[in-house]
Amino acid sequence: AKRVVALAPQGEEIVVDRFTYPKAEPSEGFAPGGWKGLNFPRIRRHTRYGIEGDGEDRCLAAASSGSASALYRELDIDLKEYPVLSWRWRVDRVLERGDARTKRGDDYPARVYVIFAYDAQGAPLAERVARRLAAAIYGAEPPGTAVNYIWANRLPKGRSLPNPYNDRAAMFAVESGGGLAGAWVAETRNVYEDYRAFFGEEPPRVTGIAVMTDTDNTGEEAGACYDDIIFKRPAAP
Repeated sequence: AKRVVALAPQGEEIVVDRFTYPKAEPSEGFAPGGWKGLNFPRIRRHTRYGIEGDGEDRCLAAASSGSASALYRELDIDLKEYPVLSWRWRVDRVLERGDARTKRGDDYPARVYVIFAYDAQGAPLAERVARRLAAAIYGAEPPGTAVNYIWANRLPKGRSLPNPYNDRAAMFAVESGGGLAGAWVAETRNVYEDYRAFFGEEPPRVTGIAVMTDTDNTGEEAGACYDDIIFKRPAAP
């Protein structure tokens, strides 16, 4: 049976969320317990989130129509201890104009971000100054690096590349195309290994995780569900 547990190590895993909350129709501004809404400057239309399903078989639902916003949860996780991330997701469709290689196509029916602490000591001076300016303008310190797992359209499954807006955000296409649209798909990634492979360095501590369904660049519509987001210890050899 599904149950919500405390966000602390439970032996072999850390359960981020199983979304066993009361049902809630998707709406702007909705965020389940422990999550925060994350909106972006100059994007006026926000993705609607809610809880759907019956009994214990519930999930976080997202509906986007020319909109973008994320849900974010703060964490403090050492990937050397819990390097594996698993989750389930389902998308209604892929985006016809979606293309991870361009800013105009940087939309996805579903994506899961792992966000890392910012390493000020190893950053160039210009980057540190830019971050201070961003904090002054937007009222919050921007995150450091990020690993972004996407359900892509044109980018082939298994490929990775920098985000077209931010080269410190790695994009990994864990699914691609509409062949599995409408079906639940279970994913497992070794975030520690993905980070090292992409950035060529040891990952900082994980400071948060986010989910987002966004269509602000393409102007299309998309729906998705997310469930069972869990960090795990590595499997025994």
